[in-house]
Amino acid sequence: MYSHVRSLGISGIDGFEVSVECYISNGLPGFDVVGLPDAAVKESRDRVRAAVKNCGFRFPTGHITLNLAPANTKKFGSIYDLPILLCILAASDPKPFPLPGDDKAFLGELSLEGALRPVTGVLPMALEAARLGVKELYVPEENAREASLADGITVFGVKNVRELIAHLAGGKPLAPSPQWQPEPTSFALPDMRDVKGQQTVKRAMEIAAAGGHNILLIGPPGSGKSMLAKRLPSILPEMERDEALEVTKIHSVAGVLSGSEPMILSRPFRSPHHTISAPGLAGGGTVPKPGEISLAHHGVLFLDELPEFRRDVLEALRQPLEDGKVTISRVNGTLTYPSTFMLVCAMNPCKCGWYGDPSGRCTCTQKSVDQYLGRISGPLLDRIDLIVEVPAVPFEELKSRADGESSAAIKARVDAARAVQAKRFAGGVRCNAQMGSRAIRECCMLDAPAEALLKQAFDSLGMTARSYDRVLRVARTIADLAGSEQIETPHVAEAVQYRSFRIGEQNI
Repeated sequence: MYSHVRSLGISGIDGFEVSVECYISNGLPGFDVVGLPDAAVKESRDRVRAAVKNCGFRFPTGHITLNLAPANTKKFGSIYDLPILLCILAASDPKPFPLPGDDKAFLGELSLEGALRPVTGVLPMALEAARLGVKELYVPEENAREASLADGITVFGVKNVRELIAHLAGGKPLAPSPQWQPEPTSFALPDMRDVKGQQTVKRAMEIAAAGGHNILLIGPPGSGKSMLAKRLPSILPEMERDEALEVTKIHSVAGVLSGSEPMILSRPFRSPHHTISAPGLAGGGTVPKPGEISLAHHGVLFLDELPEFRRDVLEALRQPLEDGKVTISRVNGTLTYPSTFMLVCAMNPCKCGWYGDPSGRCTCTQKSVDQYLGRISGPLLDRIDLIVEVPAVPFEELKSRADGESSAAIKARVDAARAVQAKRFAGGVRCNAQMGSRAIRECCMLDAPAEALLKQAFDSLGMTARSYDRVLRVARTIADLAGSEQIETPHVAEAVQYRSFRIGEQNI
């Protein structure tokens, strides 16, 4: 007896169709699963057998051959438990329910008693099912709200096998899951008004947010570097729906999506510890998963104590910062994860943290300072748009009870600058930091005085072609914030200022 049931799988952050085929033949009892299954898929034999019996159905006694097509694509995880069980019962004699049509797809992990447990990666699979023309998608009840984010498909949340089979057999029908809608929330992000002083740094953060630029904060301990970085999401523009869906897909595949909030609505802020490994940052593993740089997609990746990160970890950032994606190659294939994020870094000027402080408490030699700064490679620094000093806050500003400028006021200016950029680029590129070479030539024209200033800075600072382009992008953002269509000399001067930073005898 033969049957097949439609299901889905995950490759990277995208779903793909999987056809589960079952053939039961006469002969000695056996259960073979083919089609490049991993260990979790092979173990489904025992979970399915126990679930069938505990739900009161007869398990076939012949030789069962299960194929997961396409057979040349590796299948991961426990999501095939439910379609395998349905496929076996549909091929049995007598059948407890009619063979499901191709307009239905199933996925979910089974417990030994037949209850459905939640799985990861449901949203990208639901989106692919909708694209393929599937009309009904059956998922574990805990995953129903996430799957309902896909338009054009009816989602059924299933508690256990018994109620699903009763539904398929024409008995008690399941109720479709309503499409999840976000509820109004009072949750507020940390506000810039809490930061005392640091007006120059706040200005740099505003420029970074307006253009999507990478930024490095350098200053002594307690000067507010981490505090400022954690408030950056509060001045970033709201995510559009397509951005939110893409971010949610990544978090769903990584298994870090909240069950109560199935859609990521605020821009991610990821702050990994400096002990993280290169695969933890870039992604990978035996079963490849997105890393921190992909979890920060369309958001902020904050690296505190930058020189304390291992050199190989920092170098793993170079290609994603340039291309906006990270490619992971394994024996089983190559996966690509998106990684368009704002890199925000913070560091001390030396090992003890007090180099250049008026108190004179720094005990570091110039050699040790150079060694400390040398942990960050030139090519990585070349990919950072703004380098800003964060000085210690004076006592007079700390004791002040007056609030600084609020995040809402700064965000209004950032939103206005982003609106100018959206009109300028009209799709594809979302902000100035993403401009390619051709867009820079078209959108970053300089008048003669501004060009002369940039040439002087290029020669004196020893800029590379990459840093030259980054200065132009930052100058374009500064002009957008000023409401100027033309990049003028003051805009270039301010942009160059953020590329020239000196600690002792060493330029950064």
